[in-house]
Amino acid sequence: MPRWDPRAEDRLREAALELFLERGYENVTVAEITERAGLTRRSFSRYFADKRDVLFAESEQLPLALAHSVRHADESCSPFEALLTALGDAAGALADQAPLAAQRRAIVQASPELQERGRTKFAAVTDAVAGALRDRGAAESEAVLLAEVGAAIFRSAFQRWTDRPDDAGLPARIREATAELAAGLGTVDFPEPPRT
Repeated sequence: MPRWDPRAEDRLREAALELFLERGYENVTVAEITERAGLTRRSFSRYFADKRDVLFAESEQLPLALAHSVRHADESCSPFEALLTALGDAAGALADQAPLAAQRRAIVQASPELQERGRTKFAAVTDAVAGALRDRGAAESEAVLLAEVGAAIFRSAFQRWTDRPDDAGLPARIREATAELAAGLGTVDFPEPPRT
């Protein structure tokens, strides 16, 4: 009887990432992943629902973590400050994953199927954050707008971080993207629309 391998999940993930990078996501089967890892299909099924899950298995935690951080941010924080606090908390939790994050991003960018899955995951993030902001008293329209802005800041920061992980950490990239957004907005003066 084979012994339980405490590194089985890591071995499967490493084998899948190697194969996806070598051949492209669409050209790799679960059987090839398990063969490369030296494990069985049963072992794969213990950790992952399908080959997409290798890339997105832990991403379902992000919406919950962000919503929790928004809800528990200091009461004196504005909705946007609570959102930025949550983004910083999430970034800190991902700090040690730069090499894997860069590989995953490259694989996702090369696959329309995975890009769609990524958009679905970010929609879940936006919904969870908007709900948390509403719980803090933000109006519906404000909560949705801020959640969308927060997701855009996170995506931009994540891309910068995975492009050059040695230059700055994800928390610094989030601050950078936020500052860039604020500078780009500057003082906005909307002229009155012409009357028709």
